[in-house]
Amino acid sequence: MSPAQTTPTPVPMPVLTPSSRSVSSNSSPGSFLESVLDALLKDGTVTQEQYDTIILENVNTGRPAEQILEEKHLVSEEVLSKARSKVYNVPFVALREVGSSPEALSAIADTVAKRYVIFPFVLNKQTNTLSVAMKNPLDLGVIDFLEKKTGYRIAPFFTTLTELNQEIIERYAQSLSSEVTAALKENAPASFSKGVEIKAAVARNVGDTIREAPIAKIVETVLGYAVKSRASDVHIEPQEDKTRVRYRIDGVLHEKLVLPKSVQDAVVSRIKVLSDMKIDEKRIPQDGRFNFKVDKEEVDLRVSSLPTVHGEKIVMRLLKKSGGVPTLQELGIRGTALKNLEAASIVPHGIVLVTGPTGSGKTTTLYSLLTKINSPKVNIVTLEDPVEYQMAGINQVQINPQAGLTFASGLRAFLRQDPNIIMVGEIRDQETAELAIQAALTGHVVFSTLHTNSAAGALPRLLDMKAEPFLLVSSMTLVMAQRVVRKICLDCKEEYEPEQVVIDDMKNVLGGLFDGWAKQNSAEGGNIKLHRGKGCDECGGTGYKGRIGVYEVLVMNEKIGRLILERRPAEDIEKQSTEDGMVLMKQDGYLKVLEGITTIEEVLRVAQI
Repeated sequence: MSPAQTTPTPVPMPVLTPSSRSVSSNSSPGSFLESVLDALLKDGTVTQEQYDTIILENVNTGRPAEQILEEKHLVSEEVLSKARSKVYNVPFVALREVGSSPEALSAIADTVAKRYVIFPFVLNKQTNTLSVAMKNPLDLGVIDFLEKKTGYRIAPFFTTLTELNQEIIERYAQSLSSEVTAALKENAPASFSKGVEIKAAVARNVGDTIREAPIAKIVETVLGYAVKSRASDVHIEPQEDKTRVRYRIDGVLHEKLVLPKSVQDAVVSRIKVLSDMKIDEKRIPQDGRFNFKVDKEEVDLRVSSLPTVHGEKIVMRLLKKSGGVPTLQELGIRGTALKNLEAASIVPHGIVLVTGPTGSGKTTTLYSLLTKINSPKVNIVTLEDPVEYQMAGINQVQINPQAGLTFASGLRAFLRQDPNIIMVGEIRDQETAELAIQAALTGHVVFSTLHTNSAAGALPRLLDMKAEPFLLVSSMTLVMAQRVVRKICLDCKEEYEPEQVVIDDMKNVLGGLFDGWAKQNSAEGGNIKLHRGKGCDECGGTGYKGRIGVYEVLVMNEKIGRLILERRPAEDIEKQSTEDGMVLMKQDGYLKVLEGITTIEEVLRVAQI
């Protein structure tokens, strides 16, 4: 049979014409759009007024009711898809909540999946059934084509188009699943891909199981994809009946692969060998590291193992050796915040604190500061856990608690090294806090981090660590809090008009800053346009690519000092700081939303405090 005979022509969705439309709520579902609209009216999702408006616009313009419904944002994409599912008795699936096996993905080629906008997610070999999420599950031509092509009975599912496109791009990206499936079928000796090299910390004699080609190839493929997709972390997580692989890309975890349970131990052992960890020790956590090279890009991997009820979980942090440290402007620090931070960094003494949760980019900000002020005229020493970036001209020390080298003992030793600038990775306890204050009072600049939710919250936190209020006032120069948000992908960026409730919220949060922005951009009284990413191949269907920080910078002054001496709460300190001109993190995020850098959803995700 020729390709022309086997490839079906996609069957279009039925479209209502004004003349054929029936507005009766109990009419037979002679058309998809009519029946869905009626269903939404019946369950109260769409009001009678909204229903009548859509019907009228449909009759007047001839445009499909679904299109009108979507443009007016009356219901979400998921609600609309679930309504379709209910009307046509075809099940709905939330793809973000289900995994996909390499076997299911390998049953349908990525070119076919992208052409017909379909995604296979479950293969049941007992029933010979392949479950497929489809743009149009009513398209019998495509279903028949897939059944002939795969040899499986196709079980169609409704889902949202956004999620469907995203899963197709993500799961098929760089053929990760198909590569692993192919590796599992290999029986030949180990053979690494061209341009890919793994260097173990220490070579050791291991069993054939973890040296054989399939396992080596799987690990190589998983790590290679991590580098190419700009992942910061790789999670290999054992489940009851499978092993899932997740990548943290732009700060958000994405499930990319599901491995058979049978290869879990071998994959973990392979990684432990490369990391110079004990492969026979599975009862306690372990740490290790090794290097991974893809083409000319070399990456240092920090590896952590953790025993769980279903086996050992592996987390690998990727630290690129190339690319350098970004500038403060590249991080997203600007305006008054940038001026205050730069001014604080050249003061000959005092403490500069960067606060935020784990993974918020605190260490990167400190590295950027150190790079800016680094020169042959100053002696800079750092105490880190671990040393993430190696910088020329700076004396970097990694703590070693087993050997007695802690933040406190290291800081005490630093003071005998004639330093000008000291960076302490984190203030964790009372002793480190006291030593940092003493160092600042004796003529040193101290950079450090602290885990608090806001800039104002850092000062009461230090008081809780038994820091003396009058010493804290004398030593503190500046506190900066930060979060990291994803940037809108420039390749699929689009403009849209937000709902009025969103605009009202932004005006309320920004206050006078909104008026200033509107005046500067000639947007007073006009329609406010925001931006978002549609999702494309470049961003993996997420609509985001890259990250930028949102910040708030608190400068120590006499008024703030008085509040500290009175041991006032963080709320009072923050109120005074905003009166002094501090831009809050949420405000900085909203300004970046107005400028089209990120989305309102991203800011609320990280800065809703």
